[in-house]
Amino acid sequence: MFSFFTSGGIFMYVILFTSIGALALFCERAYYLYLKLGLNIDKAYKRIEVRLENENYQQALDEVNKFSNHPLGRTLKTGLLKAGKRDKEIEQALQESILREIPMIKARVNYLSMFANIATLLGLLGTIVGLITAFSGISEAAAAEKQEILAAGISVAMFTTAFGLIVSIPCLVGFYLLNNRGDYLIDKLDEKALGLFNILSNLKRQGV
Repeated sequence: MFSFFTSGGIFMYVILFTSIGALALFCERAYYLYLKLGLNIDKAYKRIEVRLENENYQQALDEVNKFSNHPLGRTLKTGLLKAGKRDKEIEQALQESILREIPMIKARVNYLSMFANIATLLGLLGTIVGLITAFSGISEAAAAEKQEILAAGISVAMFTTAFGLIVSIPCLVGFYLLNNRGDYLIDKLDEKALGLFNILSNLKRQGV
């Protein structure tokens, strides 16, 4: 394993540090998006919907407070606190709440894409440096040393390319996984916020 790094030269260590940063970021974001925000949104919303169908705002608020650390809880609470107000006010409050939540959901996910690009480019840079070293070395070296210098340069080129791709591909997979999870949560927020808006609007028209 150690020879794998020494054969690739200094770029291997730079790519390694990049991979450690990417892994730490992926673990932190995966924990937040999949575990911390792992609430069953449909089921939670259904409980609130039932409370509102029974015309009980306080119970609906109590239910929302049970998951107030989740973006859905904060968004629905914002809407419920506007119950009885004009439709425009409710709509604006819900939209503002969703806009506040989006940056927290999508935070730092794009850095994984950046790490993937950096790993690929470092691998490419290592390839170029390795080839330059190889060809400039053999032009000045004695005949007996040419083969060894050429092999060392090509080794750097190949190892850095391979390691750059080894780091880059999982980074891209992680990026798409987390990005899709974030999009799913935002879509659910939009859907449930619209559902709550319709319920509150209908209740107001019925004079409740």
